[in-house]
Amino acid sequence: MVIAIDGPAGAGKSSVAKALAERLDFTYLDSGAMYRCVALACLERGLDPEDATLTGELAETLEIVPGPGPVLLDGIDVSGEIRTERVTEAASRVSIHPEVRQVMVQAQRELIDTGRYVAEGRDIGTVVSPDSPLKVFLTASPEVRAERRALEAGEEAESVRRSIDQRDERDSSREHGRLEVAPDAVELDTSELGIDEVVERIAGLAAERGIT
Repeated sequence: MVIAIDGPAGAGKSSVAKALAERLDFTYLDSGAMYRCVALACLERGLDPEDATLTGELAETLEIVPGPGPVLLDGIDVSGEIRTERVTEAASRVSIHPEVRQVMVQAQRELIDTGRYVAEGRDIGTVVSPDSPLKVFLTASPEVRAERRALEAGEEAESVRRSIDQRDERDSSREHGRLEVAPDAVELDTSELGIDEVVERIAGLAAERGIT
């Protein structure tokens, strides 16, 4: 069983999902970390992230443990390395390939089937777990999202804003795993809300639906 948290970059998905999982005693699943692992493996092997066939074949061979705890790639802790700029860029490219997404979605479904999860990503409620009893789509203004990402990365907000705009365009226009709101999802604008406030609202929804 899974509570699905989707939304664009900078909307607060990771922070909210982690805090919510701790609040409800669920397991946190960062689906994006799995794509980042594929991207890292791709770079380490000198493969072109644009090559759908090779990256898909590579994804099938990898042993990825996204948590709880450290993110492991073939038994090695890559928690820090997958957050670097080069991996972030490569991940945005490998994640559009249906060959990669098929492998990752299946792996995510298998994890979700083992217990109670709060999973965050861009297609958890629409593709990975469309039967989720609670789907939440987090959003925020472009300015707020850029500021949050800039603060995390220690970069200029304007530069981050351009990167986010490009990522939004890719995520919204790609054929597979497109960023979109599930018909039955609850939309929450986090622009003026703190993490605790968002978590409180989602926890309340979970209680209303008998999930907790």
